[in-house]
Amino acid sequence: MNAHSMQLRDHPLMTYHGIRSWPPVWTLIRGNERERPKGEVGVLKEIHVSAIPPAANATRSYNRIFLFIELDGQGYLGCLVLEDYAFCQELAKVLRQHFRRTIEEIGSLDLGATL
Repeated sequence: MNAHSMQLRDHPLMTYHGIRSWPPVWTLIRGNERERPKGEVGVLKEIHVSAIPPAANATRSYNRIFLFIELDGQGYLGCLVLEDYAFCQELAKVLRQHFRRTIEEIGSLDLGATL
């Protein structure tokens, strides 16, 4: 890695109120849950963004990217909660380019040059 590389999983803006957002907590939405998966698991199927531009007098904005993954034939939902609106928008663009990639691969993406 060069001096300007920054993996998605380690990016300093991947937080909300000081709490790391990556990897998200996974919740079963399709299938029969045996044990809740943890960490960088599954394959990204789609995302939905709920980003609210910061109001002029707001100290914080509230932005979410919902990740839908598949793992062992079951569907799960995870949510990245982020403070930075611009980062949320850019991250959503990156994620949309990586459908059908594993969450582990996505966590390893180098965001140093793009974000």
